[in-house]
Amino acid sequence: MALDESKDTDHVFEIDGFKYIVDKEFMEKAKPIKIDFSEMGFKLDCGIDFGPGCSGCGSKTTSCC
Repeated sequence: MALDESKDTDHVFEIDGFKYIVDKEFMEKAKPIKIDFSEMGFKLDCGIDFGPGCSGCGSKTTSCC
């Protein structure tokens, strides 16, 4: 997750006053993508299985997206 400007190759979503920009090709690989916010910051969940090598714990619901 990073600050960016939208390009022709992006999907742009505006939800609750926040604008989310996701590369269309990445979106196809990672969907569904879920972003939650808490006191600890943002948490990203996606449909990519990173396996046990991911530092987030090896599950699909990690911050490795």
